[in-house]
Amino acid sequence: MSKTSIPKNYHDLLGLYDTQRAIGIIKTIFQEKLCAALHLKRVTAPLFVLNGSGLNDDLNGVERPVSFDVPCLDERAEVVHSLAKWKRYALAEYGFRPGQGLVTDMNAIRRDEELDNLHSIYVDQWDWEKVITAKDRTLPFLQETVRDIVDAVCSTADELRWKFPELKAIRLTREPTFITTQELEDLYPDLTPKERENAFTRAHGTVCIMQIGGQLKSGIRHDGRAPDYDDWTLNCDILFWHKALGCALELSSMGIRVDPAAMTRQLEAAGCPERAKLPFHKMLLEGKLPLTMGGGIGQSRLCMLLLGKAHIGEVQVSLWDAETKAVCERAGVQLL
Repeated sequence: MSKTSIPKNYHDLLGLYDTQRAIGIIKTIFQEKLCAALHLKRVTAPLFVLNGSGLNDDLNGVERPVSFDVPCLDERAEVVHSLAKWKRYALAEYGFRPGQGLVTDMNAIRRDEELDNLHSIYVDQWDWEKVITAKDRTLPFLQETVRDIVDAVCSTADELRWKFPELKAIRLTREPTFITTQELEDLYPDLTPKERENAFTRAHGTVCIMQIGGQLKSGIRHDGRAPDYDDWTLNCDILFWHKALGCALELSSMGIRVDPAAMTRQLEAAGCPERAKLPFHKMLLEGKLPLTMGGGIGQSRLCMLLLGKAHIGEVQVSLWDAETKAVCERAGVQLL
């Protein structure tokens, strides 16, 4: 059964050709603003890594990577889920110094993703990472970076409205409201985590939900996080209220990365201490990788947000089931 639902009276603000033009403009302008705000340089990144290297992102620990054999290497490779760990390795290899960072276009396949208005098996995002110092590993430093990213999003929206007056109704809240997952649970104890996100973002417009991955007082987790890249006490999601869909849209997952102590603690909490023997993890525990922070910012989701689109298939090419196609066709929604 399709989980796609097109809001009543939804209509596309831009036609097909202007949509394609606007997508190109968004991707150019936003990347420039992001690089300027966070002092990032663009680099080239892998589409796949070797199985067993420890470099792939395990997400929630249940998603299966797309893998294939490489006969000439007598190895198996797997398509990346994200580049969270590879970026940290690359910063060490390239010799980046504190305050400097990288950004790359990340394309991935997440075969186990459930398809709906916001989710596709094809993932495209800006993956960024920068070197920090030990004194930067604080919530205020994380919040300062969030404000820089939100400002880049809002400034991109401002320029886009100037080029396409049809988008004048799309207005974003420039100042994010910060809240931890425990504070969110305390505020809405009878709601599910996703319902809490929607209720809080509806009230505040732009939201940063912090400290994701650890167990809450209720005994549940707000959301899953792999134990070996983000420090669960120093990470967050950035959400914007999506008017067309009437829901919170998660644009970015980011955070200050684990140091040896945090990774050891989180591997134990997640019940997978054996990962410490993998090459990436050994390098981190031996102090061979820099302290970093970073995240991913969804390219298609940013286009959805700034163009007021109701389905991610309006801004990217992917695969959809017959029922989803039928729902969109009946509503006059053109999937690319």
